[in-house]
Amino acid sequence: MTAQVAIEAGSSLFFLGMIWLRTRLQYRERGAGTPRLAPAGRIYFGAVVATLVAGWLLAPVLGRLFWPATGINPTLLRVVWFLATYYVFIAVHRILQSRGAAVFRVTPARD
Repeated sequence: MTAQVAIEAGSSLFFLGMIWLRTRLQYRERGAGTPRLAPAGRIYFGAVVATLVAGWLLAPVLGRLFWPATGINPTLLRVVWFLATYYVFIAVHRILQSRGAAVFRVTPARD
């Protein structure tokens, strides 16, 4: 594994973790119990993973297509795609919340 691939893999996992953490913190309530992934959450995070994988595969191709003469580094393109994915899924989560679909459901705490 080259350093470039390690950076790309690490950044994709970092952004996946940041999306998970940010989304999960929206459902945290004191004493309410543990947030668990809801059915809509499975679709949500499936879409996140699919978007990250698509970025891994498509970002360098799209970079060469739109900026052929510049020779942009594929690692930079992938990391920018991953960052854009983070921000897009913030908006997706807000849309889900406005429609009443929960990504996590809170199970009651057991005493």
